[in-house]
Amino acid sequence: MSGLFGVISKGDCLKDLFYGTDYHSHMGTEYGGVAVLGESFNRQIHNISQTQFKSKFYEDYKHMEGDKGIGVISDFDEQPIYLNSKFGPFCIVTAGLIDNRDKLVEKLLQEGVTFSEVTKGGVNTAELIAKLISQGDDLIDGIEKMFNRIEGSCSLLLLTKDGIYAARDRRGYTPLAIGKKDSAYAITSETSAFPNLGFKIVKYVQPGEIVLVDQKGMHEKKSGLKDNQICTFLWIYTGFPASTYEGINTEVVREECGKRLARRDKDIEVDLVSGVPDSGVAHAIGYAIESGKPYRRPLVKYTPGYGRSYTPPSQETRDLIAKMKLIPIKDIIKGNRIVVCEDSIVRGTQLKNFTVKKLWEAGAKEVHARPACPPLMFPCKFCLSTRSFDELAARKAIKAIEGKEVEDISEYLDSNSSKYAKMVAWIAKDLEVTTLRYQTIEDLIEAVGLPKEKLCLYCWKGDFCQK
Repeated sequence: MSGLFGVISKGDCLKDLFYGTDYHSHMGTEYGGVAVLGESFNRQIHNISQTQFKSKFYEDYKHMEGDKGIGVISDFDEQPIYLNSKFGPFCIVTAGLIDNRDKLVEKLLQEGVTFSEVTKGGVNTAELIAKLISQGDDLIDGIEKMFNRIEGSCSLLLLTKDGIYAARDRRGYTPLAIGKKDSAYAITSETSAFPNLGFKIVKYVQPGEIVLVDQKGMHEKKSGLKDNQICTFLWIYTGFPASTYEGINTEVVREECGKRLARRDKDIEVDLVSGVPDSGVAHAIGYAIESGKPYRRPLVKYTPGYGRSYTPPSQETRDLIAKMKLIPIKDIIKGNRIVVCEDSIVRGTQLKNFTVKKLWEAGAKEVHARPACPPLMFPCKFCLSTRSFDELAARKAIKAIEGKEVEDISEYLDSNSSKYAKMVAWIAKDLEVTTLRYQTIEDLIEAVGLPKEKLCLYCWKGDFCQK
């Protein structure tokens, strides 16, 4: 999931743009990009897969200038894209996943539309969105028509001489919020970008809403939809602890998840509670608060330079990061019965090989795994994360139990069924943990605090409300 940031100021906007974009570094691992509009457009894109945004853009930051700009930390495509359209020139950054991208590209090529940007052998998604928008009667009509044609999700920031257009996808899967301070407005995916830059939240952009932000303020160009299905995984893993979505803080939700895990653990005795850094930490704190057991750190992360092991596109890179970033402390581990809170179990390989294995090798007496969400059953349709059924630990378990691929997995979705219990037991054995207990979907929804119909639960349940 990419992170977007835009700012418009009465003076130079570069400092706010530079740091605001950098505060999204946890959202993607491939590319960083900024576009600034002063007397003309100035755009820079760098590969950040092996370095931090700050170091790559520091020299650009010192030499670019303008009163409005947009930035992105991208999970796959090189962004921002510049397009000189019939509406005038603009730059665009996008977040989301277009499930029918190839069909749309083929259709546009047949219509005579050409593409110049290529990302890893395919058409750049941000350029595709820009070309779809350019087919409208105006920018607002173009964004609306783009929403009508895509399958998946797309939120965007579009920089023009008139200001910055912010549009949130119709499902509301990816968040956007607007902040204000005396001399500027900003739009962000992550509200954690605001406090240190002096911005205060003045608006959460609604699903399907289009807002123009200029030096005079906010102007609603298309009203939002009442329905909303924001990504629940933002609170579980993807989002930064200091961020809020729909007014609900991430760290608080994670603590609530941990508390609910502890309430269901009346049948085990442990010596300490731990969390897999970084996203598992708050879940573990909640577990410790509820259980009364001490929170300790048997595994510590080596410097922020080691990024998130979930977001890189290749399994090889994910495994390398997972192996190298966590260092065990034998003096805390040896002889102890340990609860390990994790945000989720996706593929299971990293938890088994680079977390659980380190605990056993350091002398743990028992290892109890407690993921803060239910088993992941369906590849995400709305962001670049899991892309196939074969990747998912739960699907591997079902295939092993059934001896074949099965289409109807409804019994495995029911946490009270015997087949669900068999699946969890299979995964526990594969992970080599003493016990494994997942969060229930009911407890997860309660921890977030929004009505079920306001949350996207697709990766756990396989269904969603069509808009």
